[in-house]
Amino acid sequence: MALAACIWALTCEEEMALDQIAEAGFSHIDIRPSWLQSGDLQQRVRDLGLTVSCMAASADMPEGASLTGEGSQAGRDHVFKALEHCAALGAKVAYLVPEGDCLDRFAEPLPILAERAQELGLKLCVEHFPGTILPTVPFTLDYLAKIGHPNLYLVFDIGHAQMANENPAEMVVLAGDRLGYVHLDDNDGENDLHLGLCDGVMTEDVLKAMLQALDELGYASNVSLELKADIPDPLDSLKRSREIVRSML
Repeated sequence: MALAACIWALTCEEEMALDQIAEAGFSHIDIRPSWLQSGDLQQRVRDLGLTVSCMAASADMPEGASLTGEGSQAGRDHVFKALEHCAALGAKVAYLVPEGDCLDRFAEPLPILAERAQELGLKLCVEHFPGTILPTVPFTLDYLAKIGHPNLYLVFDIGHAQMANENPAEMVVLAGDRLGYVHLDDNDGENDLHLGLCDGVMTEDVLKAMLQALDELGYASNVSLELKADIPDPLDSLKRSREIVRSML
Protein backbone atom coordinates (compact mmCIF):
# COMPACT_ATOMS: atom_id res chain seq x y z
CA MET A 1 0.00 0.00 0.00
CA ALA A 2 1.58 3.25 -1.18
CA LEU A 3 0.67 6.83 -0.29
CA ALA A 4 -0.25 8.97 -3.29
CA ALA A 5 -0.90 12.69 -3.66
CA CYS A 6 -3.77 14.12 -5.69
CA ILE A 7 -1.70 16.50 -7.73
CA TRP A 8 -4.54 18.95 -8.39
CA ALA A 9 -3.82 20.48 -4.98
CA LEU A 10 -1.02 22.34 -6.76
CA THR A 11 -2.00 25.05 -9.24
CA CYS A 12 1.40 25.70 -10.81
CA GLU A 13 2.35 24.36 -14.24
CA GLU A 14 2.36 20.59 -14.54
CA GLU A 15 6.13 20.13 -14.76
CA MET A 16 6.70 22.24 -11.65
CA ALA A 17 3.94 20.43 -9.78
CA LEU A 18 5.53 17.07 -10.63
CA ASP A 19 8.91 18.32 -9.41
CA GLN A 20 7.43 19.60 -6.16
CA ILE A 21 5.55 16.37 -5.46
CA ALA A 22 8.67 14.30 -6.07
CA GLU A 23 10.80 16.62 -3.91
CA ALA A 24 8.20 16.25 -1.14
CA GLY A 25 8.93 12.52 -1.07
CA PHE A 26 5.91 11.12 -2.88
CA SER A 27 6.32 8.20 -5.28
CA HIS A 28 2.68 7.99 -6.47
CA ILE A 29 0.30 10.60 -7.89
CA ASP A 30 -3.39 10.87 -8.72
CA ILE A 31 -4.35 12.95 -11.73
CA ARG A 32 -7.30 14.27 -13.71
CA PRO A 33 -7.87 13.46 -17.42
CA SER A 34 -6.29 16.68 -18.70
CA TRP A 35 -2.96 15.92 -17.02
CA LEU A 36 0.09 14.29 -18.63
CA GLN A 37 -1.20 14.60 -22.16
CA SER A 38 2.20 15.23 -23.74
CA GLY A 39 5.02 12.77 -24.21
CA ASP A 40 7.43 15.19 -22.52
CA LEU A 41 5.36 15.30 -19.34
CA GLN A 42 4.95 11.53 -19.33
CA GLN A 43 8.72 11.20 -19.65
CA ARG A 44 9.14 13.68 -16.79
CA VAL A 45 7.01 11.42 -14.59
CA ARG A 46 9.27 8.48 -15.41
CA ASP A 47 12.43 10.51 -14.86
CA LEU A 48 11.20 11.55 -11.40
CA GLY A 49 10.36 7.96 -10.47
CA LEU A 50 6.67 8.75 -10.07
CA THR A 51 3.84 6.27 -10.64
CA VAL A 52 0.31 7.25 -11.60
CA SER A 53 -1.96 5.56 -9.07
CA CYS A 54 -5.48 6.75 -9.90
CA MET A 55 -7.47 9.10 -12.13
CA ALA A 56 -10.57 11.17 -11.38
CA ALA A 57 -12.14 10.09 -14.67
CA SER A 58 -15.26 12.26 -14.48
CA ALA A 59 -13.29 15.45 -13.86
CA ASP A 60 -12.53 18.01 -16.58
CA MET A 61 -15.82 17.36 -18.40
CA PRO A 62 -16.23 19.64 -21.45
CA GLU A 63 -18.98 22.25 -21.27
CA GLY A 64 -22.41 20.69 -21.69
CA ALA A 65 -21.21 17.13 -21.05
CA SER A 66 -22.42 15.01 -18.16
CA LEU A 67 -23.26 11.41 -17.32
CA THR A 68 -26.91 12.13 -16.56
CA GLY A 69 -28.13 15.12 -18.56
CA GLU A 70 -28.67 15.98 -22.21
CA GLY A 71 -24.92 15.74 -22.82
CA SER A 72 -24.75 12.15 -21.62
CA GLN A 73 -23.11 10.79 -24.77
CA ALA A 74 -20.42 13.45 -24.58
CA GLY A 75 -19.99 12.62 -20.91
CA ARG A 76 -19.58 8.92 -21.62
CA ASP A 77 -17.14 9.63 -24.44
CA HIS A 78 -15.13 11.80 -22.06
CA VAL A 79 -14.93 9.03 -19.46
CA PHE A 80 -14.09 6.40 -22.08
CA LYS A 81 -11.19 8.55 -23.27
CA ALA A 82 -10.11 9.22 -19.69
CA LEU A 83 -10.06 5.50 -18.92
CA GLU A 84 -7.88 4.82 -21.95
CA HIS A 85 -5.49 7.58 -20.88
CA CYS A 86 -5.48 6.24 -17.33
CA ALA A 87 -4.59 2.71 -18.45
CA ALA A 88 -1.92 3.95 -20.87
CA LEU A 89 -0.22 5.74 -17.97
CA GLY A 90 -0.10 2.51 -15.98
CA ALA A 91 -2.67 3.39 -13.32
CA LYS A 92 -4.88 0.68 -11.85
CA VAL A 93 -7.86 2.67 -10.55
CA ALA A 94 -10.23 5.32 -11.91
CA TYR A 95 -13.24 6.85 -10.20
CA LEU A 96 -16.41 8.83 -10.75
CA VAL A 97 -18.06 11.45 -8.58
CA PRO A 98 -21.88 11.18 -8.30
CA GLU A 99 -23.84 13.78 -10.24
CA GLY A 100 -27.40 14.76 -10.98
CA ASP A 101 -30.54 14.21 -8.92
CA CYS A 102 -31.70 10.84 -10.25
CA LEU A 103 -30.19 7.57 -9.06
CA ASP A 104 -31.45 5.65 -12.08
CA ARG A 105 -29.93 8.08 -14.58
CA PHE A 106 -26.55 7.98 -12.87
CA ALA A 107 -26.72 4.18 -12.70
CA GLU A 108 -27.48 3.74 -16.42
CA PRO A 109 -23.94 4.26 -17.82
CA LEU A 110 -22.08 2.65 -14.91
CA PRO A 111 -22.12 -0.99 -16.15
CA ILE A 112 -20.91 0.13 -19.60
CA LEU A 113 -18.11 2.22 -18.12
CA ALA A 114 -17.20 -0.50 -15.62
CA GLU A 115 -16.98 -3.06 -18.40
CA ARG A 116 -14.65 -0.86 -20.45
CA ALA A 117 -12.50 -0.19 -17.39
CA GLN A 118 -12.26 -3.93 -16.77
CA GLU A 119 -11.14 -4.51 -20.36
CA LEU A 120 -8.38 -1.95 -19.76
CA GLY A 121 -7.27 -3.56 -16.51
CA LEU A 122 -8.74 -0.84 -14.30
CA LYS A 123 -10.97 -0.89 -11.25
CA LEU A 124 -13.79 1.64 -11.63
CA CYS A 125 -14.90 3.23 -8.38
CA VAL A 126 -17.69 5.55 -7.31
CA GLU A 127 -17.21 8.01 -4.45
CA HIS A 128 -19.69 8.56 -1.64
CA PHE A 129 -20.30 12.28 -1.25
CA PRO A 130 -22.53 14.04 1.34
CA GLY A 131 -25.04 16.37 -0.30
CA THR A 132 -25.28 14.28 -3.47
CA ILE A 133 -27.44 11.34 -4.52
CA LEU A 134 -24.86 9.04 -2.84
CA PRO A 135 -24.44 10.70 0.56
CA THR A 136 -23.16 7.86 2.75
CA VAL A 137 -20.99 4.77 2.58
CA PRO A 138 -23.79 2.25 3.34
CA PHE A 139 -26.13 3.84 0.80
CA THR A 140 -23.42 3.85 -1.89
CA LEU A 141 -22.47 0.24 -1.24
CA ASP A 142 -26.10 -0.82 -1.47
CA TYR A 143 -26.49 1.18 -4.69
CA LEU A 144 -23.47 -0.49 -6.29
CA ALA A 145 -24.68 -3.92 -5.16
CA LYS A 146 -28.04 -3.35 -6.85
CA ILE A 147 -26.32 -2.38 -10.11
CA GLY A 148 -24.46 -5.64 -9.78
CA HIS A 149 -21.41 -5.17 -11.99
CA PRO A 150 -18.34 -6.93 -10.54
CA ASN A 151 -16.02 -4.08 -11.53
CA LEU A 152 -17.77 -1.34 -9.57
CA TYR A 153 -16.07 -0.39 -6.31
CA LEU A 154 -16.21 2.29 -3.62
CA VAL A 155 -13.84 5.21 -3.17
CA PHE A 156 -13.83 5.73 0.58
CA ASP A 157 -13.16 9.35 1.58
CA ILE A 158 -12.45 9.76 5.29
CA GLY A 159 -13.38 13.45 5.18
CA HIS A 160 -16.75 12.65 3.65
CA ALA A 161 -17.29 10.04 6.37
CA GLN A 162 -16.64 12.74 8.99
CA MET A 163 -19.28 14.94 7.40
CA ALA A 164 -21.80 12.07 7.53
CA ASN A 165 -20.90 11.16 11.14
CA GLU A 166 -19.64 7.74 10.04
CA ASN A 167 -16.90 5.85 11.87
CA PRO A 168 -14.07 5.50 9.32
CA ALA A 169 -12.73 2.16 10.55
CA GLU A 170 -16.22 0.68 10.63
CA MET A 171 -16.92 1.93 7.11
CA VAL A 172 -13.75 0.28 5.82
CA VAL A 173 -14.86 -3.02 7.33
CA LEU A 174 -18.35 -2.57 5.91
CA ALA A 175 -16.96 -1.96 2.41
CA GLY A 176 -14.87 -5.13 2.52
CA ASP A 177 -13.91 -6.39 -0.92
CA ARG A 178 -15.88 -3.57 -2.58
CA LEU A 179 -13.29 -1.08 -1.34
CA GLY A 180 -11.37 0.10 -4.38
CA TYR A 181 -9.54 3.24 -3.26
CA VAL A 182 -9.11 5.56 -0.25
CA HIS A 183 -8.94 9.36 -0.01
CA LEU A 184 -7.44 11.03 3.03
CA ASP A 185 -8.39 14.59 3.94
CA ASP A 186 -9.77 16.56 6.88
CA ASN A 187 -12.49 19.16 7.47
CA ASP A 188 -14.58 20.83 10.16
CA GLY A 189 -17.13 18.00 10.23
CA GLU A 190 -19.63 19.95 8.14
CA ASN A 191 -17.95 21.36 5.03
CA ASP A 192 -15.92 19.58 2.34
CA LEU A 193 -12.74 21.56 3.00
CA HIS A 194 -10.09 18.95 2.13
CA LEU A 195 -7.64 20.22 4.73
CA GLY A 196 -4.38 18.61 5.68
CA LEU A 197 -4.69 15.68 8.06
CA CYS A 198 -5.47 16.65 11.66
CA ASP A 199 -5.93 20.29 10.66
CA GLY A 200 -9.69 19.94 11.31
CA VAL A 201 -11.72 17.55 13.46
CA MET A 202 -9.71 14.43 12.61
CA THR A 203 -7.66 12.89 15.41
CA GLU A 204 -4.60 10.72 14.98
CA ASP A 205 -6.39 7.92 16.86
CA VAL A 206 -9.25 7.87 14.33
CA LEU A 207 -6.84 7.92 11.39
CA LYS A 208 -4.69 5.18 12.90
CA ALA A 209 -7.74 2.99 13.54
CA MET A 210 -8.84 3.40 9.93
CA LEU A 211 -5.39 2.51 8.60
CA GLN A 212 -5.29 -0.51 10.89
CA ALA A 213 -8.69 -1.59 9.55
CA LEU A 214 -7.27 -1.39 6.01
CA ASP A 215 -4.36 -3.58 7.04
CA GLU A 216 -6.60 -6.15 8.70
CA LEU A 217 -8.85 -6.16 5.63
CA GLY A 218 -5.86 -7.00 3.44
CA TYR A 219 -6.48 -3.88 1.37
CA ALA A 220 -4.13 -4.06 -1.62
CA SER A 221 -4.61 -0.70 -3.36
CA ASN A 222 -3.23 2.72 -2.39
CA VAL A 223 -4.36 5.56 -0.17
CA SER A 224 -4.20 9.13 -1.44
CA LEU A 225 -4.03 12.59 0.09
CA GLU A 226 -6.75 14.67 -1.56
CA LEU A 227 -6.24 18.26 -0.49
CA LYS A 228 -7.73 21.37 -2.08
CA ALA A 229 -5.75 24.07 -3.82
CA ASP A 230 -7.48 26.89 -1.90
CA ILE A 231 -6.20 25.89 1.54
CA PRO A 232 -3.23 27.84 2.96
CA ASP A 233 0.00 26.37 1.53
CA PRO A 234 -1.27 23.06 0.11
CA LEU A 235 2.27 21.79 -0.57
CA ASP A 236 3.21 22.18 3.08
CA SER A 237 -0.05 20.49 4.08
CA LEU A 238 0.77 17.57 1.78
CA LYS A 239 4.21 17.23 3.35
CA ARG A 240 2.88 17.36 6.91
CA SER A 241 0.08 14.94 6.11
CA ARG A 242 2.55 12.55 4.49
CA GLU A 243 4.62 12.46 7.65
CA ILE A 244 1.54 11.74 9.78
CA VAL A 245 0.58 8.78 7.60
CA ARG A 246 4.14 7.49 7.35
CA SER A 247 4.40 7.45 11.15
CA MET A 248 1.40 5.10 11.26
CA LEU A 249 2.15 2.71 8.37
